[in-house]
Amino acid sequence: MDYRIEVLTLPVRDVDRSLRFYEQIGFALDVDYRPHDGFRVVQLTPPGSAASVQFGLGLTDAAPGSSRVNYLVVPDIEAAHAELSARGVAVSAVRHKASADWQGDFVSGVDPERRPYASFLDFADPDGNTWIVQERR
Repeated sequence: MDYRIEVLTLPVRDVDRSLRFYEQIGFALDVDYRPHDGFRVVQLTPPGSAASVQFGLGLTDAAPGSSRVNYLVVPDIEAAHAELSARGVAVSAVRHKASADWQGDFVSGVDPERRPYASFLDFADPDGNTWIVQERR
């Protein structure tokens, strides 16, 4: 049996503001469904991803901005940094794990050996839901 993540629900305050942000960073709009004033679901998919994110009205009672440490994986962290920055996103500097034990010792810049899962950057959406972008070449 395969279990695949299909959709992650993000708690947001302003659906339209979030929609603009996720389109700004390149996510493709799949669905914007609003059958009545009390319910709306917006679903977007990151480029190249099989999984999507959704947000809206009547989807979750979680506090806006409480979705933390969501991961995106890219083949080139420097290109991702440049692209997100060019799209107007406030991204952190690239950092990498200094040791092989993965116990939190980050150093500035791209991993010199370009080890898989060793280089990172992060950003947040307008509500504070956070994303970590990780390089896997």
